[in-house]
Amino acid sequence: MADLSITATEVLAGAGADTENGIAGEALTAGQVVYKLSTDKKFYKADCDSAGKTSVYGIALNGAAIGQPVSVQKSGSITIGATAAPTVGEIYVLSGTAGGIAPEADLASGDTVSILGVGESASSIQLRINNTGVVVPA
Repeated sequence: MADLSITATEVLAGAGADTENGIAGEALTAGQVVYKLSTDKKFYKADCDSAGKTSVYGIALNGAAIGQPVSVQKSGSITIGATAAPTVGEIYVLSGTAGGIAPEADLASGDTVSILGVGESASSIQLRINNTGVVVPA
């Protein structure tokens, strides 16, 4: 499989959404997975195979240029607007593509496992972030 191909204009917070507003540290697109840098408290694209970028904070709900406001969803149902739709029951994780969402089967040797949630319909994911810290062995 491959990363979900997200349609940014269709990303919407759903039932039980827990969100937080902040500032983008780099250009972000709605639907990208982000982490929060401890030094400047800004949001950046997370990446499962880049040291320091594996601790997921949430998913951007809007696009933002550097220094602009961004709303981030941390839990609850999220409509992801993917052309390759989520599969009900599929576990989704942080991808090796910066900001990407992938099915757990796509994890490779050396990737840090950050579980995002489970597909709950053909258009949404039940977001329950678990930054396990576990690295897939060789």
